[in-house]
Amino acid sequence: MVAELSGLTHLPRQGRAEVGRRYGAPWILMYHSVADEDEDPYQLTVSPDRFAAQMRWLAARGWRGVSVGELLAARAAGSRERLVGLTFDDGYADFARHAVPVLAGYGFTATAYVVADRLGGENGWDAEGPRKALLTDRQVRELSSTGWEIGSHGLTHLALPGVPAEQLRAEVRESRAILEELVGGRVAGFCYPYGAVDEPAARAAAEAGYDYAVAIQHSRLAGRFALPRCYVGDRDGAWRLRAKRGRHGLRDVVTELRRRGSAR
Repeated sequence: MVAELSGLTHLPRQGRAEVGRRYGAPWILMYHSVADEDEDPYQLTVSPDRFAAQMRWLAARGWRGVSVGELLAARAAGSRERLVGLTFDDGYADFARHAVPVLAGYGFTATAYVVADRLGGENGWDAEGPRKALLTDRQVRELSSTGWEIGSHGLTHLALPGVPAEQLRAEVRESRAILEELVGGRVAGFCYPYGAVDEPAARAAAEAGYDYAVAIQHSRLAGRFALPRCYVGDRDGAWRLRAKRGRHGLRDVVTELRRRGSAR
């Protein structure tokens, strides 16, 4: 099962070119909220000015920010363009207000992972953080219709490891069905709430028909249905982004060496 989840079998058509070789995790940045906040206990908010500077840094160094769907399709096609995945978890309304105009200015795209049963509500799962408005149904439809990838972040933002099978299916499958009806098209990506993933959760995402799923850590499940990502915060300027890029590559190598060692 670990081999299957790491992207070596049971891939959708655009991923089959990767069968039989080392996966090589693409560089994917993980954002949450882009806003000016006085309180940020979970360090999930990047100010609009800092975000603009980060996108400027990427563009100046030849990187093009894209949705995860576009990133994986380009890799499968053998593209050598310098692409970096841009993801926004939780579906905050400030994505449309502050992030989209900056991204569009550089010709970048991105993926917004939204909580299907919380659209138009607030981030009630953050006990200590400031209340933040979430994207509404209308905003999600508009974003999807104008080319922004919409992915599922579960039904209720529940951490999936260890939950009963029926509840796991609801979080993964029902969230996708709700969003596909909302946007009038296919929802290809899943994002594990809190980045928490185990084998049953990864298996559920694969069996639900998603093309891919994103996590956070470079774990033994790393691959098509547990893509690792690089956290980006408000403190991340040029030298920290450069260091994080290097660390991402190193962790990818270490993860692959451990996987090969355990397979012997």
